[in-house]
Amino acid sequence: MKRKISIAIASAVMGIAATAALGSSHREAPFVTKYPQTDATDFYLFNSYEPGREGYVTMIANYVPVQAAYGGPHYFPLDSQARYEIHVDNDGDSVEDITFRFRFKDSLPNGESLKLNVGGEEISSVLRNIATIDANSAPGLNHLESYTVERIDGVARHRSKGPRATHANTGEDRFAKPFDYSGTKTFGGPGNYTDYADGFVHPINLPGCSLPGRVFVGQRHEAFKISLGEVFDLVNFVPIEGDSAPGAGDGDGFPMGITQSEDRNILARNNVTSIALEVHSSCLTSSGESVVGAWTSASLRQINIFNPRPTFEKPEISGGRFVQVSRLSAPLVNELFIGFDRKDRFNASQPKDDRQFLTFVTNPGLPAILDSLFRGPVNSILEGTPDFVPFDNLAPSNFPRQDLVTAFLTGFPGVNQFAHVAPGEMLRLNTEFEATPRDLQQPLGLAAGDFAGFPNGRRPGDDVVDIALRVAMGALCHDLPLGMNGDPVNLGLCTPGDAPTGQVAFTDGAPLTARDLNNSFPYLLTPYPGSPVDAPLPQPTN
Repeated sequence: MKRKISIAIASAVMGIAATAALGSSHREAPFVTKYPQTDATDFYLFNSYEPGREGYVTMIANYVPVQAAYGGPHYFPLDSQARYEIHVDNDGDSVEDITFRFRFKDSLPNGESLKLNVGGEEISSVLRNIATIDANSAPGLNHLESYTVERIDGVARHRSKGPRATHANTGEDRFAKPFDYSGTKTFGGPGNYTDYADGFVHPINLPGCSLPGRVFVGQRHEAFKISLGEVFDLVNFVPIEGDSAPGAGDGDGFPMGITQSEDRNILARNNVTSIALEVHSSCLTSSGESVVGAWTSASLRQINIFNPRPTFEKPEISGGRFVQVSRLSAPLVNELFIGFDRKDRFNASQPKDDRQFLTFVTNPGLPAILDSLFRGPVNSILEGTPDFVPFDNLAPSNFPRQDLVTAFLTGFPGVNQFAHVAPGEMLRLNTEFEATPRDLQQPLGLAAGDFAGFPNGRRPGDDVVDIALRVAMGALCHDLPLGMNGDPVNLGLCTPGDAPTGQVAFTDGAPLTARDLNNSFPYLLTPYPGSPVDAPLPQPTN
């Protein structure tokens, strides 16, 4: 299989004119910052690598960015007025064929707030939780969340509802969501939240699927790692590996370059809310096609009226059609590629309509910004070294950027490209690829010869920040270890001369590997607790 794929890549002739860029991420557009409950932060799509789950595909859509774990007393519920959806295209036309729709419900225990007897008067509890919680009991939990999962066939926005998934053991069609990790005391001590949350991994029967799947919705530790503040401070570091190899600690890389450190991950004590769904690949693919494309979205009603006399059940009244306010597939695109005045439009658009964003991918701005920031300093640092020739430009010159079109809009022939492809921005995954075991995964994915990694889908351990930097600066113009035994292969999309820094080890210095994550569904770690303030960072439990 790998030999056939390598030959197909090496011999491919790309001639497809296409559209758009990479995707969206944390607080990526001005409008959605007003509605963080519907802001998608990351989307993962990969062949399940948990032992014994061969043939399954995992999709994880993260929402509510940059959650400070101590953010009580209400913490981070999802929006009961929104539709959260995972869309799957299985024929390559950049239009969804299957959608999994999640709808949430807020409720009070037994229909009313918990009561306290204070001096003979019964008053409503003032907090969301007033007693300890364990895997079997939550007597003091005042605000309960639950959700349904519907399967929608065809164009989702044209369908108001579809058949619901049911619990494989109980037959119920509503699933409970765990309370966020407010702190260790609430859950009876350090380590207990893991067992509590595991009880909300539900086995499910999905409509139209003969094989059972699994679902989990709840708070998780943020798996995305990035030197966030420094990146948006005009890239306040030299984004090139400063060691001979990541983590070597020898300083033999680029002079003054950044070196890998967990301390650079500014999101280390933040959480997200994950919507995780595992489905057998046979329930996603179409006849004769092993590739699927997918993305996540969130939508709100067109009309929202604030209730002047709000209640728990009705703080607002919504009406009209649902309008998409968030969209996400591949990471970082809306933030770093789509023009500032078009970011909200991208969030509201569909992959099939991405031609309107064509120039943002064929003529990307990010490499030009990096060139303007670093060409002078790089030439100054290297001046006087043997055989030094000053750079005229650090950015690639192969316009239009067919390498980016392939990576994010059409997929790679023989790897994750549909037999009949209509360009559009979504993650594409070949479900026939064997998943790489966790401990053997390469953080740089396909660029490092790991055919099961990004941009062939995306796993939680794929270091997409480093990958995106390198691809943007022309890594696909140079040889990659995609042949037999890791032999170098040139994709034929552009030439090494088109990308003078395409082989440079661009990095943000925040290391990420699959070994940082769990080896079982839903893969992302137990969230960071809101208390105590010096709690250790979450670690893999399997």
